[in-house]
Amino acid sequence: MNKFLVWSVVLAATLFVSESFAQDSSSRPNVLMICIDDLNDWVEPLGGHPQVQTPAMKALAERGMTFANAHCQSPLCNSSRTSLMLSLRPSTTGIYGLAPWFRDLPELKDRVALPQHFKAHGYRTYSAGKVYHGRYGRDKTEFDEIGPPGVAGVKPPQKLIPSTPVGDHPLMDWGVFDHRDEDKGDYKVADWVTEKLEAMPEDEPFFMSCGFFLPHVPCHVTPKWWELYDDETLQLPPYRSDDRLDCSPFSWYLHWELPEPRMSWLEAHNQQRNLVHSYLACISFVDSQVGRVLAALEGTPHRDNTIICLWSDHGWHLGEKNVTGKNTLWERSTHVPLIFAGPGIVHGRTQSPAELLDIYPTLSDLVGLPAPKDVEGLSLVPQIRSPEQIRETPAITDHNPGNQGIKGERYRLIRYADGSEELYDVIHDPNEFDNLIGRDEHADAAQRLRQFVRSDPAPLAKNSQHRVLEKKADGWYWEHKKIDPNNPPMSIAPNQPSDLSP
Repeated sequence: MNKFLVWSVVLAATLFVSESFAQDSSSRPNVLMICIDDLNDWVEPLGGHPQVQTPAMKALAERGMTFANAHCQSPLCNSSRTSLMLSLRPSTTGIYGLAPWFRDLPELKDRVALPQHFKAHGYRTYSAGKVYHGRYGRDKTEFDEIGPPGVAGVKPPQKLIPSTPVGDHPLMDWGVFDHRDEDKGDYKVADWVTEKLEAMPEDEPFFMSCGFFLPHVPCHVTPKWWELYDDETLQLPPYRSDDRLDCSPFSWYLHWELPEPRMSWLEAHNQQRNLVHSYLACISFVDSQVGRVLAALEGTPHRDNTIICLWSDHGWHLGEKNVTGKNTLWERSTHVPLIFAGPGIVHGRTQSPAELLDIYPTLSDLVGLPAPKDVEGLSLVPQIRSPEQIRETPAITDHNPGNQGIKGERYRLIRYADGSEELYDVIHDPNEFDNLIGRDEHADAAQRLRQFVRSDPAPLAKNSQHRVLEKKADGWYWEHKKIDPNNPPMSIAPNQPSDLSP
């Protein structure tokens, strides 16, 4: 489909939505945006794990549109959420790490973010939990009303797992202990959001951002959710100890030294099953909080006039590719839930590539607002109206300058900053075990995706910190410390290729 036809379809869809609602703000649909942290595709609508139980998300998908091939723009909280809320790529803003906050950059200080765009058009904006990263964005500049922060909540008296590498980080913990769901941060967020929804005035449209912290570590659960899964029959994710031997050695540079333990540590301490069990149980708990919020909305006069958008900021590995956590350009780290439901949105499912930065222009379209002209996302309204319509533009994930994962319908191309590449047929090899780069029969697929590689990515923004990789004249630097490929961290050593030189 040529570009003119794509934009013709977008324009027609936008006009359709705009004509469906009066132009005064009081008659426009409301927006409920549900954000979930570190949630990969282990949800029922995506089938990433065969045993996961997420009835609330399943029910939402059954009355809305599921983007089954949606991907984040960065496998890291701050950079992903900044990209989503601004509809700008990390390779445009230079925000790749957990810092800086984009308002601290002169060139982005006055940038109109998604909730501000809605406020400028007559919406009252609300935020609870983790919407931006950490403490970022928790002020009246970004939202009119702000609820509880995004936190884990109650913790056990001491950590439940053995000491982990790289400083035994306090967030590195998981398991079950006796506590109440009501004491968890996400329960308190759901409490606040449900109270606000039930009290919303009918004459002023709202934009509600509801951010849940779990299944982010520490993923502690109460016995109720732990017992939902049988430990003896629990299925662990597919894994091969030699999986990374055909990967680019440079892939290790993207997560050179992190507090999230490697698979070698999980095996040594018999912790993979415990981690998978905890992660699944946390997902089901968060799903129950999503259900509480959706049930509250259903009990209000706004039930038929509210667009719902549910997303996760990035995925999470649980041993696949020999790592835990995010910070990779493979499917487990980039593939995320993305569901839209509400007025004018029929039940459906599409395999068209979608990106989180598409949310800004899509929500604008769905309520009849013009999106800013310089956003980089594309409206997903054409796919919402016609799920069989597949756009030619792939989903692109950045992780530090020059590293990109490019996902089309079938193939994923990874281009690293040293020029090395990987190619996977995700339809026939969903675990990305077999790197196809260099094979003649897949050369055309690689070349089709290669044309989307960005040749001029923005360098690290000023004061970039945490999980940042940078090339300097004398070599590569991870978190501002020079990488010595001949002396990798001990957590890498058991499953490393024989040569880590780029």
